[in-house]
This record gives sequence, C-alpha cells and structure tokens, in this order.
Amino acid sequence: MASKSSIAPPVEVVAAVIERPDGSFLLAQRPRGKVYAGYWEFPGGKVEPGEPFSAALKRELHEELGIDVEIAHPWIVRNYIYPHANVRLNFFRVRAWRGEPHGREKQQLSWQRISDLGVAPLLPANAPVLRALQLPFEYAITHAGEIGEEVQLTRIDQRLEQGLKLIQVREKKMTAPELERFAAAVIVLARERGARVLINSDVGLAQRLGADGVHLTSTQLACLERRPELEWCAASCHSAEEIARAARLRLDFVVLGPVQATPSHPDARILGWERFSSLAGGAGLPVFALGGMGPEDVETAWRFGAQGIAMLRGGWQDRR
Repeated sequence: MASKSSIAPPVEVVAAVIERPDGSFLLAQRPRGKVYAGYWEFPGGKVEPGEPFSAALKRELHEELGIDVEIAHPWIVRNYIYPHANVRLNFFRVRAWRGEPHGREKQQLSWQRISDLGVAPLLPANAPVLRALQLPFEYAITHAGEIGEEVQLTRIDQRLEQGLKLIQVREKKMTAPELERFAAAVIVLARERGARVLINSDVGLAQRLGADGVHLTSTQLACLERRPELEWCAASCHSAEEIARAARLRLDFVVLGPVQATPSHPDARILGWERFSSLAGGAGLPVFALGGMGPEDVETAWRFGAQGIAMLRGGWQDRR
C-alpha cells in the first residue's frame, strides 16, 4: 500500500445529485473506454484549474447531459483513493434545470429511488452518498420537559402526519423511567408513519427500545473509540475538529450550531451562516444547521451547504 507521502494531491471533481420532486435521482453509466466502464455514478467530471466548482458543475452537466443548471446547492465532500487516482468529490444537489437529460457521450442514464435501487455496480465512492440520501431535510428535537408530555406526543403525531421523518428524543430533565416510557411512545408513533427516532446520548436505552439510533453529545464524541452498534449514529458538533472526528468514526451525520441566536442557549457563541458554511464545506458527511432555525430557513441552509435544519420549537410548528 502506498504511503501517505506518496499519494498524489487529490483531483478535484464535481458530482451532481440531480433530483426530481418525486424523490428520484439520476445515475449515469460510465461508457466504454473509460476507467470503471459499466459502473454507475452521479454525473459530473473534473474541475479545470482555477475554475469555480459551481461553474464546473454547470459546464460538465451541459456537456454530458445537455441540461442547463438553474439551482444547485453544495452538499458533502468525499475523498476517495482509487487504484488509478486520488479524487475529491464535491457533491451538489441539483434541484432545478432546463432541458431533458440525455447521454451526450452515449452513456446510459437511469432515474432511481433510494428505496428501490435497480442498477449495479456503483462506483465505491458513492456508497456513503446513497446512505446520506436517506436523510430528510428536517430533524425535529423534542422538548416535552417544556411543553408537557401529552402536548409533545400530540404535536409529534401531527407532524408525522405532515411528513416528518426524523426525530431526536432529547429530554434532560426526565427521570430514567420517565424517559424510557416517553421514548417508547415516540417510537410507536414514528413506526406507524415510517419515521426514524434517535435517542439523545443514551446508547443503552436506544438499543433496549429498538430505536433507530443514537445522537451523541460533543463530550461523548470526544471520548468515543468506535461507532456505537446502532443503525444510525449522529453527533452534536461545534468545530472542524469535532466534525472530522465524527467522519473518522463513520457517523452518519452531525448537527452544527448554534447558527443563529436561540432562546435555549442565549449566551452561546453564534456561528453565523458564513462560518457554518466554512465548517460544513469541509465535512465528509451531512451537516444539519441548528440554532434559531424555523421552517423558513431550510433553503438558506441548503445554500450554505447544509443537509437541512435541526429544530427544537420550530420542529413542532403546524405546517398546515
């Protein structure tokens, strides 16, 4: 195996997750004559020297697919060392374009869904990206200690009916028996609607209740030696070092903040969107923006590289 010092600097590549409103996304098959011919990948290509990544994305998608990108947001960055090259894949989520995609290089195209992937093989660097596509744009955090258990369960049921798919049970003031009873009730509601539930900080409770995963505190993250044995693992982060540690431990996503002022942490140091962007932009995994978020902030979060928004109070606002 080559030593780190012998590995060439990464080749910058842009890759597009082109998404339809129905949730399907476009994959392209590498044509004959290219390395990994026959493998499926997200469309894109190399960035030219001095070329902005957003400009490279538009150029590559026009050359390969004949479409003109209108709305594209930076997403995650993945480094991958192939036998033939060291690449850094800068993924964008493309949400609007002009024209109908077609293979201008005679490559096959296929619209796919994450729940029913029907093409193979895929380039190995894409596996974590496919997992990240299972995440929604909203992460709602409970605060039953503030509004009461019955009110919280009613609002959870309401938001699940409106399409909420990811919940964190975070109740620091409950006793252990109270938390276990409440978390079990949340899991029952979520299971009925196909939503996921993560338990804050308590790996044992998450495993015992059959929750979908655990959400670790930044303190826990600093002490962690290996990923907990749960399907989904996330963590709260406040720095580039913490995000990098989460990525090394192969966690699925992180929450970063506070981005804006929030009533729950009035004295916390605010990141702001520019600082959030610089930290999230170097992450190799999805990042949710936390702190002062409301439903109206999701598109802003996308523009600054976020997976979406994590909310306490805003997560339970009626969307009707």
